[in-house]
Amino acid sequence: MLVEQRTYTTHPGKWRDYLSLYEKEGMQIQLRILGRMVGYYYTDIGELNQIVHMWAYEDLADRTHRRAELGKDANWQAYVVKMLPLLQSQTSKIMVPAPFFEPTWKPL
Repeated sequence: MLVEQRTYTTHPGKWRDYLSLYEKEGMQIQLRILGRMVGYYYTDIGELNQIVHMWAYEDLADRTHRRAELGKDANWQAYVVKMLPLLQSQTSKIMVPAPFFEPTWKPL
């Protein structure tokens, strides 16, 4: 199992617009294709205007397959056209569990 952590930095003050658009148009698409959302957050203290979301995958091959399917989805493509202008930057990290960690859930 691995977890991808994505951090999007929106233009100042646009994080609410991002979350609203995501809830209306993006979330159901990602849940259907990516499967296991670990968490979806926005910053309230510290570096502001950031959205942090995490997704669990069986392995890198599972991630590659699911991300490719997401990229081919016409509804996702339409959403991305609306979403990208809200962002300043984005980063992605792949995290693997510590050897002693046993998640209480399993990726789909």
